[in-house]
Formats: sequence, C-alpha cells, structure tokens
Amino acid sequence: MRPYLVFSLAATLGAMGELAGHERRGSLVWPGRSAILGLLGAAMGIDRRGDFSALDALEMAVAVFDSGAPLRDYHTVETVPSSAARRPNSRPEALAAARGRTNTTITLRDYRSGGLYGVAVWGDGLETLAAALTRPHYALYLGRKSCPLAAPPAAKVIEADSAEAALAHMTLPPWRRADRFGAPATARMLICDATEEDAVREQVHDVPRDRSLWHFAPRRVALRDVAITVGGAP
Repeated sequence: MRPYLVFSLAATLGAMGELAGHERRGSLVWPGRSAILGLLGAAMGIDRRGDFSALDALEMAVAVFDSGAPLRDYHTVETVPSSAARRPNSRPEALAAARGRTNTTITLRDYRSGGLYGVAVWGDGLETLAAALTRPHYALYLGRKSCPLAAPPAAKVIEADSAEAALAHMTLPPWRRADRFGAPATARMLICDATEEDAVREQVHDVPRDRSLWHFAPRRVALRDVAITVGGAP
C-alpha cells in the first residue's frame, strides 16, 4: 500500500487545454496533467515563474464521473498590423498607431459544462498539498480563470493499493452524494500514464516544459474502463 492524495474537481464550466491555434481553443473531456499541476501550484501559492519541480515529480490519475456537455463561446480579437505599429510598448499605443486599421478576427473557445472528476496524486509532500487545497493561497479554477470550482476539493490522504482503490474513498460534492440521491456515483473511465499492456492509448500535450512560453510536451495516456464507486459519506 502507498499514500494517495485524492480530491474532487467540479465546475459549472471547465476548459481543459488542447492543442490550440490562434482562432481555436479546444478542450479535452478531462483535466490534463498541466491543469492539475497548475491548480496544485495555485493552492500552494506558487507563481507561474516559481519552482514547480516538486509538483512536476508527482504522478497522477483522473477518474471521470461526468465529462459534462460541450459548450462553445465566440470571441472577437482585435489585432494591429505589424506595418502600423512594429514595436508598440502597450496595447493603447498600438491601437493609436493603427488609427482604425485594426484587424478583427472571430475566435472560438470550447468548454465543458457540469463536469465532475476525481484526482489521485502520489509522491512526496501529500499532506502539505492536502492542507493547501483545503486553504488555497490563490483561487482554484478548472482551466481558465472564468471557471472557478463549484465545490471545495475535499482533499484527503488515503492509504490504498492503487489509485482506483484510493479514489473510491474520495468525498464527492453534496449534490452527488449517495445519501441524497439514493445511488452511489460511479466513474467509468480512468486516465493515467500508459503502459504497453493498455489497449486504449492516446497522446496528449499536457506536460509543462516552459510555463512562461506555454510550451507543453506530449505523453501517452491510457483510457481504462473502470467502475470506481464512491459511497459519498465524508
């Protein structure tokens, strides 16, 4: 057996990064490694340029209780042609130099509405992370800052034989607990680092390499069919 930190992630809206171009920001159906490390860093009070080495060493698995419904939002982005302002010092200066010669582009932002996930983390410093998730330094959100969590993560450290076994002891948000609806909540999928034995594998780009430049490396993840049932009692 080993210790696991388990907690829930529930949000009315979540945006879980995908490979993105200028006009499209997609979303996975589960929170990737970079999103979870960013959330843990926010709880710990680590700034974007801070030391994430301890968090980067953690291993994790994500259980999908509800992947939510897809939702797309449309934004307009105003850009200034380089010929109008080659080296602007600020956005107002660039717009002033353009004098009405700006380019407007419609961009797309994808979200998941009503998602619920369980996260298991293992490695060093789990008790410290659990305390930080209980009293986070910065606000916690699922992907973008416009997507705050809908319930506290209810983090706790569990001794278990596997991530699946540990996740069965997590505490769900009040509206998904068995004692209210009469039936336990069950996760049907577990996402973790893939092994050669895994039948279903996908490649995702969610391993942070340069946080200031938003560079991410790929990894192979396994999509395992599971039945992780949580009774809901604290």
